[in-house]
Amino acid sequence: MLRYPQISLEKIAENCPFCCRNCNCNACLHTSRSLKTFQREVTKQEKARYAQYLIHCLLPFLEKIHEEQSEEVEIEARLKGSTSSEIELPLANCHNDERVYCDNCATSIADLHRSCPNCCYELCLSCCWELREGNLLGGPKEVAILYPNRGYDYMQGGDPLPVSTLANRSTDHPDLLTEWKANNDGSIPCPPEELGGCGRGRLELKQIFPKHWVSDLVVAAKEIVRGYAIEQNPSKQNCCKGTEMSRKAASRKGSKDNCLYCPAAKDILQDEELVNFQRHWVNGEPVIVRNVLEQTSGLSWEPMVMWRALCGNVDTKNGSKQSQVRAIDCLASCEVEINTCKFFRGYTEGRTYDDLWPEMLKLKDYPPSDKFEDLLPRHFDEFISALPLQEYTDPKSGLLNLAAKLPQDTLKPDLGPKTYIAYGIAEELGRGDSVTKLHCDLSDAVNILTHTTEIVLTDEQHTSIKKLKKKHRAQDEREFETNETTEVSKEDHEEESNFPGFPTEGQSEAAGGALWDIFRREDVGKLQAYLRKHYKEFRHTYCSPIEQVIHPIHDQAFYLTFEHKKKLKEEFGVEPWTFEQRVGEAVFIPAGCPHQVRNLKSCTKVALDFVSPENVHQCFQLTNEFRQLPKNHRAREDKLEIKKMTLHAVYQAVKDFQNLMPIQK
Repeated sequence: MLRYPQISLEKIAENCPFCCRNCNCNACLHTSRSLKTFQREVTKQEKARYAQYLIHCLLPFLEKIHEEQSEEVEIEARLKGSTSSEIELPLANCHNDERVYCDNCATSIADLHRSCPNCCYELCLSCCWELREGNLLGGPKEVAILYPNRGYDYMQGGDPLPVSTLANRSTDHPDLLTEWKANNDGSIPCPPEELGGCGRGRLELKQIFPKHWVSDLVVAAKEIVRGYAIEQNPSKQNCCKGTEMSRKAASRKGSKDNCLYCPAAKDILQDEELVNFQRHWVNGEPVIVRNVLEQTSGLSWEPMVMWRALCGNVDTKNGSKQSQVRAIDCLASCEVEINTCKFFRGYTEGRTYDDLWPEMLKLKDYPPSDKFEDLLPRHFDEFISALPLQEYTDPKSGLLNLAAKLPQDTLKPDLGPKTYIAYGIAEELGRGDSVTKLHCDLSDAVNILTHTTEIVLTDEQHTSIKKLKKKHRAQDEREFETNETTEVSKEDHEEESNFPGFPTEGQSEAAGGALWDIFRREDVGKLQAYLRKHYKEFRHTYCSPIEQVIHPIHDQAFYLTFEHKKKLKEEFGVEPWTFEQRVGEAVFIPAGCPHQVRNLKSCTKVALDFVSPENVHQCFQLTNEFRQLPKNHRAREDKLEIKKMTLHAVYQAVKDFQNLMPIQK
């Protein structure tokens, strides 16, 4: 019954899966079905209101972009002894299938920028202003943090292998930064070769969109939202408190947001529930939608079924590559190569090291998101049909999804869907847990848990784990600067079973498959302060102690265990929303909310990023944070291109509204 885990034998006897358009044979798995999505019927009047609402939300950002560009045009006009209305800017040689990035801060360039006529070095407007002020935040500094592999015994609390000292290295060009300055008249020379330029000539102002395109868009947008009024940002309240549509996720004193909105997929189709979603969403609260898989055909998400479908859709040349996969070993936090069948057998039965410590492996973005639809067409269709709140989540036609507003011929950001297949057990190990470490996504996201398998540990394994944990704590005592942490750890470890949201030691089965911790935006400052204070108590690659922090959240190097979450609340009064995600539940994570996940079972999750108008301000803020990271930082690249997306979204919404205007009269 692996092919039809949600269908009983009696049902199969009554209704043939093929006749019900739900056959899991190899041929059918490779054929895309007509896509049936479960969404509300939207009238033309509602579409017009959605367009108006989107424009209303984005207008402040559009005006800011226009203001920034106007200031730069004024500077260029003074340099040329002309007026801003008379100046003619050259069009950049940029095609729709190309991305233009700032060569200094790696931020996407949406329209106006400066470019060297000799070497094509390109600089965004933000860097231009910072350079003129002598405070270039997106500088060329590189930081390399190296974690030596001290061997498996060290990772389990033993002695390290002799390795050469690998100190943290920082590569920068402080003297060159001092030399690269804007001229007194505001013009900017091309930087020296060491910084990526040619050191000759002056950067010229260029535009990607035609002249007046942005200013005309501002005028049209203002006209559409003139007199438009929406409900003001509601005060934080739990409109579903005391009903089945809420789930308690925190115990913060004096807080009105301890319970999360948790409707069923069928309920969210009603107009009033969409409004309820927006009330929580605009306040930056996560939302859990239950039973989303009940709205689909029932296609199996069992990993072996997916692998069978995948193998049948790869050509002979690449077929052999499917016999091996690159997985992440969670103990060492590095990639390992493993036979595909062995990986999926471990997903179902579990794997251990020689000392019986659970071996946690995970596949991230498998198959790659840009090939998901082609290689797994049935599963792609199944996932899209399972998406709740399609006004926000539909990647191609979501009326309130900015990402869906990009032109067809434009190179689009990779927003998924992405598949995550990983092992997991209920007990928190402390080292080598199957986790997604603390991070903050550039955009909103929805994550659906499609399949789980419980891994049951033997008594022998439990005994071995207990012994190894003692070795870990002894090693922590030796290596950490004080024993204060260790003392708290012992006390907390004994109390762990009493903490809400954690399975007790004797509990045979956790209710959910994944344990989520999502932090409020208002607590981000305190969360960062805690991590900077205690960073030496954490371990990262090869279980090496963390020695340097660039950014506590964007480094993606921390996972807060039960012990650290307890200390965080005691010292800073910060508690995340903590809850278990069950099969068939979609978790909505607002942009700007740091979060981490630990698998309590082997899990298959599928996630999709989207961009809602309510959270665009967070996308802009995060983009600015990312551009200030070192050049070689993993999170630095502007993969979302929020300015470009905002311009296109407003343009498309204006067109849509104008086409619908006759219906409004």
